[in-house]
Amino acid sequence: MLSSVARTLALRAGGRVSCTPVASLSVSSRRFISIKPLYTAEATSTGGRNGRAVSSDNVVNVSLSLPKELGGPGEPGKTNPEQLFAAGYSACFQGAMGVAAQKLNVKLPESNTVHGRVHIGTDNAGGLGLAVELQVQAPGLEKDTVQKVVDLAHTICPYSRATSGNIDVKLTVV
Repeated sequence: MLSSVARTLALRAGGRVSCTPVASLSVSSRRFISIKPLYTAEATSTGGRNGRAVSSDNVVNVSLSLPKELGGPGEPGKTNPEQLFAAGYSACFQGAMGVAAQKLNVKLPESNTVHGRVHIGTDNAGGLGLAVELQVQAPGLEKDTVQKVVDLAHTICPYSRATSGNIDVKLTVV
């Protein structure tokens, strides 16, 4: 049986979400930005979790389907926000590992990988929350060395910094 939160989420099929380009925001509405943007990604979603998400340059153009576990159809060939977040976080973290390795004078093997898992589930308040697991492999390097790179990367990665204190993130060197 689905929780009321999952049922509500499953019913939210409509709506439109769009990111406003930073340049078009008024000065008073930009005060929340604590960075000097170097790059801004834009995407528009229509139809909620059973709709579509398209980047402004159309490179990302995906059909979305609410997973069966959340009461949706879980249609084959369609993705969901959690999969997109797992892909984005793992790629960003791997980039941060490169920066961390350079700072630590460690040569990462080209075959290093970051496997991301994003979990969605009910939290203690009965709402929905996220948790992330990142599993790192760096064949040929000592586990302690990789752990040092991972620990430093976690302080560098923008996704890690954004999620810090907001969601559980488990880092594992395998």
